[in-house]
Amino acid sequence: MNRFGSTDPFIRNEREAVIAARADKLGAIFAERAPQHDLEGSFPFENFDDLKESGYLKLTVPAAFGGEEASVYEMVLAQERLARGDGSTALAVGWHIGQILQLRLSGAWPEPLFERLCRDVVAEGTVINELASEPATGSPSRGGRPETTARRVSGGWRIAGRKTFSTLSPILKQFVVTAGIEHSEKVGAFLVRSGPGVKVEETWNMMGMRATGSHDVILEDVFVPDTGVIRGPDYEKPEFPVPTEGILLHIPACYMGIAYAARNFSIDFARRHQPNSLTVPIAELPNVQRQIAQIEVDLLTARSYLYQTADRWDKEAENRAALKPELGLAKYVVTNAAVRIVDQAMRIVGGLSLSRKLPLERMYRDVRAGLHNPPMDDVVLTNLAKRALSEAEEKENQEP
Repeated sequence: MNRFGSTDPFIRNEREAVIAARADKLGAIFAERAPQHDLEGSFPFENFDDLKESGYLKLTVPAAFGGEEASVYEMVLAQERLARGDGSTALAVGWHIGQILQLRLSGAWPEPLFERLCRDVVAEGTVINELASEPATGSPSRGGRPETTARRVSGGWRIAGRKTFSTLSPILKQFVVTAGIEHSEKVGAFLVRSGPGVKVEETWNMMGMRATGSHDVILEDVFVPDTGVIRGPDYEKPEFPVPTEGILLHIPACYMGIAYAARNFSIDFARRHQPNSLTVPIAELPNVQRQIAQIEVDLLTARSYLYQTADRWDKEAENRAALKPELGLAKYVVTNAAVRIVDQAMRIVGGLSLSRKLPLERMYRDVRAGLHNPPMDDVVLTNLAKRALSEAEEKENQEP
């Protein structure tokens, strides 16, 4: 145990210990509720009440506006521990705190609009997300043009379309929508507030992450005033945009947390479970110890790389653009390791792991969702290959 009262080597100071303790406490509460929400596919409103009351929702809000101004490392620490209790809630709130952190880093919103959002988060527990996925485009990371359209009208814009995978939709009072601007090749972004013309269609009925509330959101000629325009027709993407990709580490942090919980469950089970054919618990069996060791290899390797990457992002501000392949690799390493860890945990527990009375079958389903969150494996591997080839070509060109 370190001087901060923790056996976790990734807790390095008192502030991180406090952040971790709060997430642990919330995760333990959410774990009790998770089976029912998973069974029903219902949204955990009470979890978000607890997140609000605890101050978790303001984790990444700037201190100037009443928030905790967490770093990427601190966000990863909180998210991993929250996900040990309930992956769905952790992934859902991750999009909120990640969005706030992205806006804090990029300054992409007009300052008065961002300040108002932050103060709403602190005072009222407002949550935010950007709705970009659509039926025809799939993941926005693939670059498809939105079929949702923005039409210029007097005093603002009219937005019409359907957004899918709209995480947090049951509690979003305001959200960002990407839309193709009518009579233009450009894609805009608009701050939409819930009200007339905004409809949530409860379509989310998936194998895993069943309680994220990622339903379809339908916009029926919704009016957005000019003050709600984030990126309009006059927007020009900067030649050197501020890197913000580090915020996406909330995704692998979530799946690392699920895997960690599965690891703990299977080890505790192995220490207690003793069939009448044995004189010792199954933890004493060489094959089970080998399976536990395989879990530890994946866990220690993936966690170390995740936290190392988050730490580098925070410390190497001038090098963040060059860290993009490492960020993708962190997601690749962690999510694939998490799948293997939960699979090994299922093998240790055996047929009982399939029972809905135990949490492993939910973890088994939830952890696989990580393979479909951005960046996708093929994109990560392609970027790594391109970087290696580029470095080789550059080296060759420098040789006399």
